[in-house]
Formats: sequence, C-alpha cells, structure tokens
Amino acid sequence: MRTVLQRVTSARVTVAGEVVGEIGEGLVALVGVTHDDGPEEIATTVRKIAQLRLLRDETSVLDRGAQVLVVSQFTLHADVRKGRRPSWNAAAPGPVAEPVVAAVADGLRDLGVSVATGRFGADMAIDIHADGPVTIVLDVPA
Repeated sequence: MRTVLQRVTSARVTVAGEVVGEIGEGLVALVGVTHDDGPEEIATTVRKIAQLRLLRDETSVLDRGAQVLVVSQFTLHADVRKGRRPSWNAAAPGPVAEPVVAAVADGLRDLGVSVATGRFGADMAIDIHADGPVTIVLDVPA
C-alpha cells in the first residue's frame, strides 16, 4: 500500500459540485492499494497515519485531535519506466481496493479520529490548503 500524506489547514473533496468530504487541520491521506494489501498493511497504515508526528509542534493526529481526509488514489501505483503511457498493473482493481481504503478510514475512526472520505471511483476535485508544506510518502511494507 502506498499512501501520500499531506499536512493541511483544511481540505475538501467535491464530486459533481457536491462537497462529499471536508476537514479542518490534519492530514490528507491519498491511498493507493496493490493486489497483495491485506490486514497487516491496513493496520500499519492506520497506525502510521494516526501516530506520525507530522503536525505542528511535532505532534500527531491523535495528539492534536486532528482530522484525516482519506481518498483512494490508484494512480500512486503507476509504472512509468517504459514509454509515455503509465501502466496501472500494480494497482488493485476497484472491487479489491474499495474495501481496503474503507478499512483504512474505519481503522482511523476506531482510534477516535474524525475521518472524512472521497467517493470511490468518482471524478473528484480535491481542494488542499497545504500546511508547511509537509508531504510524506508512506510505503507499507517498507
């Protein structure tokens, strides 16, 4: 699983003009799922998102009571080593990826984190008010 974490002062996801997810201070988590991602990868990703000290004053989402916006992003697994057209073979198909991304969001909620989400498979517009900016790529397993 590959997740891009971006520290934000606020963020929101809009689909067809409708805001479907919105947060204040916290992290945007763009989550890319591969074919082999399962419970171990989910648990590690959830723990890292919640506990990494990426927010102001070297605090975590849990330390600050911050929010997380979780958005599925299969393009994180693009292979661009050959030619000009990316290969998406490493990205899990929707029926595999959707429950994994949902499990990441649910795992964060189980820890008491306020979580908003995008809409899986939709054409989303994401407004990110980057803070810092701070952007981290989290690969699990590393």
